[in-house]
Amino acid sequence: MTDVLIVVAHPDDAEIAMGMRIRDHTLAGDHVRVHCLSPGAPTPEGAQRRRSECLAAGAVLGVAEYSFSQIPDNEFVERRVEINRELFRVFNERRPALVYTHSPHDQHLDHRITADEVTIVALREADNLCYFRSPYSHDFEPNLYFVGTPDLLATKQAALACFTSQQQLDMTVFSALTELAYRQHVHHRVVERFPDGTRGAEMFRTARQIVQATSS
Repeated sequence: MTDVLIVVAHPDDAEIAMGMRIRDHTLAGDHVRVHCLSPGAPTPEGAQRRRSECLAAGAVLGVAEYSFSQIPDNEFVERRVEINRELFRVFNERRPALVYTHSPHDQHLDHRITADEVTIVALREADNLCYFRSPYSHDFEPNLYFVGTPDLLATKQAALACFTSQQQLDMTVFSALTELAYRQHVHHRVVERFPDGTRGAEMFRTARQIVQATSS
């Protein structure tokens, strides 16, 4: 079993970027925790709704734990010290072996700061660190492609459907991007050798991977 920690700026960031990968981890028996630095809404009522949506999506994906900090949206610049302190607390509660977070190359400032601060902590406190591509990433050159199945894609779509408050986000479009993603970067001759039933991919960039020797 691998302890997996996914740190995101906002509710729904993890499901949009890597819902299939999350489900694959949980099916493998890995312990997956998703931590949102922001509650995702400025009012207690809105934050509670976003929390309920996350918990519902997490139940679909098999997430073991969903947790939240209280960093307000669009105030990440002013609160970097608080973010750093929160991250050390989260990492020390259950030290992860594998960490996922936003790419440092992202149009959304909250995402960029999350990536920077998680990188600082993860390179001290975890073995492996991986960045995921979000719809706002730019100059993202993946070196890891997670290729999904129809069942995994359907589960991701079901998780995205839990975020009913996000009417401004077209979750159907995000699902379509998942189905097309690998064709942007992988040569068609390689794609032709993918297993039958392949349904899309999620893209990552490995920042650090530590492999232990298996022989004595």
